[in-house]
Amino acid sequence: MPSFRLSPAVADAFPDTLIALVTATGLRGHEPWPHTAAALAELEQRLADGAWRPADETDPRIEAWHTAYRSFGTNPRRVRPSVDALGRRLAKKGTLPRIAAAVDSYNAVSVRHGLPAGAFDLDRVTGDVDIRYADGTEPFTPLGEPDAVEHPKPGEIVYADTAGVLTRHWNHRDAHRTRVTEDSTHVVFALETVHATRDGDLLKAAVDELQGLLGPHAAQTAVYHLSPAHPQATV
Repeated sequence: MPSFRLSPAVADAFPDTLIALVTATGLRGHEPWPHTAAALAELEQRLADGAWRPADETDPRIEAWHTAYRSFGTNPRRVRPSVDALGRRLAKKGTLPRIAAAVDSYNAVSVRHGLPAGAFDLDRVTGDVDIRYADGTEPFTPLGEPDAVEHPKPGEIVYADTAGVLTRHWNHRDAHRTRVTEDSTHVVFALETVHATRDGDLLKAAVDELQGLLGPHAAQTAVYHLSPAHPQATV
């Protein structure tokens, strides 16, 4: 059972951070997920009707992540937080990608609530996971590029296990090794805010929605939280 840890340096730099970790065991990714399909269709229809738009960089939720990225040397308009990139794609194309039901579920929750979300196949995670500043030597293989190896910039915030980096730029891009597919049965989903004082209730609503989408297709789900006050959780 891996532990997830928020490093003291990241906690000090972002004292209002709150990360929800939602675990799902016994996932059944090959069966139909009608509630997830409906959630995606609803968002796309509301966008088409002009009743709703995804949060953009003028929204305080996205702006907070842009500020965070700049603090560790990343230009957030070149390398965007996942929720920002996903929302821009939705606004431009009018649709969200269909990848795998579990991934589609957290994408729907992410854009609906304006919060970054990601996931790792826990059966592919090696050792414990730290959210920390990179030293620049760690290997990273980008999602969809299994033969490529990158290295984060020194000082860039990453999720990393003992074998390498799981996410670049905190939540910009996931690693290929721990990607979630239809075959994944043991997954941890991460939903994040660096402004819990303002967005803590929003994060709770997002967690509740994600659990509702996962629950019918999992043997069990559970929720853990990381914050500067509680920087470690064993999932």
